Amino acid sequence: MHTDTEGCVRAVRSKDARFDGWFFTAVLTTGIYCRPSCPAVSPRPENMTFYPSAAACQQAGFRACKRCRPDTTPGSPQWNQRADAVARAMRLIADGVVDREGVPGLAARLGYSTRQIERQLLAELGAGPLALARAQRAQTARLLIETTALPMADLAFAAGFSSIRAFNDTVREVFALSPSELRARRPRRTVTAPGALSLRLPFRAPLNPDNLFGHLAATAVPGVEEWREGAYRRTLRLPYGHGVVALTPRPDHIACRLTLSDLRDLPVAISRCRRMLDLDADPVAVDDQLRTDTLLAPLVDKAPGRRVPRTVDEAEFALRAVLGQQVSTAAARTHAARLVTAHGERIEDPEGGLTHLFPAPGALAALDPETLAMPRTRRTTFTTLVRELAEGRLHLGVESDWAESRAQLLALPGLGPWTVDVIAMRALGDPDAFPVTDLGIRRAARDLGLPAAPAALTARAAAWRPWRAYAVQYLWATDDHPINFLPV
Repeated sequence: MHTDTEGCVRAVRSKDARFDGWFFTAVLTTGIYCRPSCPAVSPRPENMTFYPSAAACQQAGFRACKRCRPDTTPGSPQWNQRADAVARAMRLIADGVVDREGVPGLAARLGYSTRQIERQLLAELGAGPLALARAQRAQTARLLIETTALPMADLAFAAGFSSIRAFNDTVREVFALSPSELRARRPRRTVTAPGALSLRLPFRAPLNPDNLFGHLAATAVPGVEEWREGAYRRTLRLPYGHGVVALTPRPDHIACRLTLSDLRDLPVAISRCRRMLDLDADPVAVDDQLRTDTLLAPLVDKAPGRRVPRTVDEAEFALRAVLGQQVSTAAARTHAARLVTAHGERIEDPEGGLTHLFPAPGALAALDPETLAMPRTRRTTFTTLVRELAEGRLHLGVESDWAESRAQLLALPGLGPWTVDVIAMRALGDPDAFPVTDLGIRRAARDLGLPAAPAALTARAAAWRPWRAYAVQYLWATDDHPINFLPV
């Protein structure tokens, strides 16, 4: 969008927050860059230039506006609605891969050379992977400076910097303030326990939390997830350790409390929580498209801004999807809880009742199928999926090619279109996934006057593309999403 100068100027003049994160405005006369909704007086058009990312602004020598704080905007929604190499690279960078594995590691995960990845990112975003990762480190550093009492040396390494000097130089360059000056600007001093952080996760309005938090709470696996005092809480398996997150919906943000065993996991934990809650979505674009169907429009108007509840662990969700095949929600939770108790890693949770991390595929590789209280064919499906994930033949991470992963899943015994579509929607993040044979969808379609037969409903749903996964949320909401005896 940043190449549409006229459209960008209109968005800036109208202070339209819907475009925050889509592009950034750099002001030539002041040397700062802002979000489109910055409350300051809009610059003259001839003094504005537009960039697709904060990293591109920083690379061009602009510093972040101290008033609108463009580094805290929701992420661009395009990275979660595309599956090309650039979108997959952006999801991996957000997941901290460049900091942990370098640009060669990023390229290897995507199956490209480092030169190809750098060229593609520069062409579309105006910045290479190192600059994009640096911008993320700067944002993490600011968050830690403003929300913790950590010594600056500890904070620098927790944010991903390799040296104190690099930390100091980057913060000064990006924010035009030293780390100490940033900390002094905090509205109030907050003292938090080591490893505990309280922060706000922004989103584009509107956001309807009912289906989002309702579904996560209804399917919560005891010991791994819980609903407590108005917050959804769960354990997180992270690259350097583990964590516990509590997420509470607020009118203009999601309140997030993170307890981490290693603060280096902060940017990854934030990224995964945002992805689980679908906070980078563009609800206006989604709802406008779905409203073009006259039968779907009343559902959208009644409760706009529904999100697709996703996951913080793609492999975990795929395994849970198989455990839940053709059984009730309660039975699926029971199966998963038994698995967690027997094979999950124990953790401490002083603030609640969480006890385990969900077992990784490697921990389930030696599982005796006879211990699974399910039909033999589903045992075979489960153990085959575990083996494919544990041995690395099947990848369901943020770098996944959606079409390739779908084909791999469909090739496994016992995984039919419904299960694969649900995994695509909730784990892979495909916004157009559409489990058309789902009982709840067909029942809702019939009640609305939509065709209930899968082929006819698929044809009707072509007009909802590329947002059919969001249409599913509106359809499920009409029937409380019954999960009993769903297809495979």
